[in-house]
Amino acid sequence: MKRHLTNALHGVLDYASYPLGMIVVAPIVLRRLGAAEYGLWMVATAVVSAGGILASGFSDAGIQRVAGLRGADRPNQIAHTVRTLLAINLILGSVVALATWLASPYMARHLAVSHTVPLSECLASLHIASVMILIRAIEAVSVSTQRAFEAYRGTVQISTAIRILTLASAALLATLRMKTESIMLATAVLFTIGTCLQFLHLRKFIDISSLWPSFQPQETHALLGSGIFLWLQTLGSILFRQLDRILLGISLGAAAVAPYSLAIQFAEPLFGLTASGLGFFFPYLSSRASTSSPAALRGTVFKAFLCNLLLVSCGAALLLLFGNSFLRIWAGPTVAHSATSILPLVIAGSALSGLSVTGTYAMQALGLFRIVAYISLGSRSGLLLLMLYMLHHHGLHGLAITRICYGAASLLVYLPLMRQLAPTPTTMTSMPIAPELQEGPSR
Repeated sequence: MKRHLTNALHGVLDYASYPLGMIVVAPIVLRRLGAAEYGLWMVATAVVSAGGILASGFSDAGIQRVAGLRGADRPNQIAHTVRTLLAINLILGSVVALATWLASPYMARHLAVSHTVPLSECLASLHIASVMILIRAIEAVSVSTQRAFEAYRGTVQISTAIRILTLASAALLATLRMKTESIMLATAVLFTIGTCLQFLHLRKFIDISSLWPSFQPQETHALLGSGIFLWLQTLGSILFRQLDRILLGISLGAAAVAPYSLAIQFAEPLFGLTASGLGFFFPYLSSRASTSSPAALRGTVFKAFLCNLLLVSCGAALLLLFGNSFLRIWAGPTVAHSATSILPLVIAGSALSGLSVTGTYAMQALGLFRIVAYISLGSRSGLLLLMLYMLHHHGLHGLAITRICYGAASLLVYLPLMRQLAPTPTTMTSMPIAPELQEGPSR
């Protein structure tokens, strides 16, 4: 229990370091550089986040695979898994980074539509963001491997230190009146340093000298077999969770992104802190899914959901009570006026998304990647059309409403989970065990 609590606390720290840092840094950038530069920074950051998540979409499959190998006592095969995951992330990261680089001129022209930020600065910021996507994809291999070993402390300490340094550099550069491209360049350098440190720390668990990327046939089949559905699920998440800010910037210009981003930054921790705090639940359940009884699995999932519900309920209540007042103090009256009008809607959407965390982790740990992917991609595709319509006809308010729909759709994951864990003879004899873990040791 102590180990799980420690991992949960480090998971929360890993996530919370950025939004807490933004509480300090965002007002500095807003006041020193203005809403347009802040909006450009948020769009470039959203590009890195969306691209990085898409490029590392197979990493959760790596967590499930490595944790399963640990549970099956097959340590010699773990290095093959990590090498294969590295090869997959390198290729996928390169493709996403190149696509972003090529799309940057189009995005830059729309971001600079109001001429409040130069076209050249928008283009440079987006080019730097595209390079950072590949860095994020490589880093994800080390981070996911360490989490599969249920060891959060080291990787979180590194990532937290890098986030604090990137935010501090942004505040310093904004104070010196340096523009967004300088902030992005400093962030890229620090990200590279952080990636090197993550792989050095990985030496505690496996021999990194053997981690040249390669496609091991059995591991490639295992990772692609389940990972493709995780990647589709990731794509579904990006279609809404990150793309909204990018589309808003392209539609209305960089300045329009500022109030919407502030509301999201304030409310999104409802989901992010819950997902990070319960992050240990995924590798924990993955390593026990093939050996525990259905009754034990039901009890574990139920306890996790109660913790999930408590975290989200307390957080939402605090944000609804004090959110508007804090936002006015934090961002200033001009930008806060637009942000506070949509904040309750954004909070409701984030709370609903936060309640889906336990269900998503449980389904993935049980190997039901395909069902989660279908739910995610199917619902998000429909919501993308709704988002485009609401953005066109209702602007910021319309986007905020669609976030509630997004949160409600994420709860659909509980329908197949309840059916899977229902105490019936059928489900009790069909608990999924990853096929690759039923085989003997690799030759």
